[in-house]
Amino acid sequence: MTIGFRIRPVTGRVDLALCARALAVPAANIGDVMNRMQSLSGTFHAYGGRKRMAGPAFTVKARSGDNLLLHRAVDMAQPGDVIVCDGNGDLTVALMGDLMLGHAMQRGIAGVVIDGAVRDVASLAKMAFGVWARGHTPAGPWKEGPGEIGTPVSCGGQVVMPGDLIACDEDGCVVVPREEAAEVIAAAEAHNAKEVKAEAAIRAGTWDRSWVIPALTAKGCEGA
Repeated sequence: MTIGFRIRPVTGRVDLALCARALAVPAANIGDVMNRMQSLSGTFHAYGGRKRMAGPAFTVKARSGDNLLLHRAVDMAQPGDVIVCDGNGDLTVALMGDLMLGHAMQRGIAGVVIDGAVRDVASLAKMAFGVWARGHTPAGPWKEGPGEIGTPVSCGGQVVMPGDLIACDEDGCVVVPREEAAEVIAAAEAHNAKEVKAEAAIRAGTWDRSWVIPALTAKGCEGA
C-alpha cells in the first residue's frame, strides 16, 4: 500500500504574474472578495523576517512530529513556490527550523506555511524569508514518515490544492483556487482601491457614515 508514501509532481501552478499582483494587495482584501471563506484560521503567525509573500502552493502532508517528506519537498519545490504543510496542527514538535528554512530560502522558494510548529524563532526573525506557522516549540522532529507530496491538503481549516495561490501578510494567509485566481486578484485590486479612497476620506473627515443608522433601523434596533 503506497498511501502515506506518495510523491506526485505539481504540474499546474498559478501564474507567477498573478502572484506578483497579489503581493501588492492586503491578504484581508483578497479574502473579502471571496466572501471571507478562504482565510486560514487566525492562529497562524508570521515568524520570518519577510512579512508578505505570495506564490503557488507546493503541498506536503506530514505525520505529526515527522518532517521526512518536508525535507524532500524543500529539494523538489520550484523557485517562487510556497510550501504548504499539513502538520495536523500539532504544536508538540517543530517540523522546521532555521537550517531547513535557510536551505529553502537559498533555493529561491518564496516561503512556507505550516499547520504545525517551527523552532529557532530568533533566527527566523532575521531571515529575509516568509514563514507562517501555528506556533513554536524547541522540540525537534523525527524523520521516519509517512507523508505525501503533491496531494490536496488541509491547512488552517482550508483545502489547499497543488498550484493554488497562497497569499500571506501580517494578518495571516488566504488560499485562492488556481482556476479563479485571475478573477479574484482583479476584484481584490478594485476592493483595495476603494479602501484607499476610504482612508483618504477618514483623514479628511468626510467618510460617509449615513448608512449606519438605516442599517440598525432595518434590524429593528431601538434608540439608533
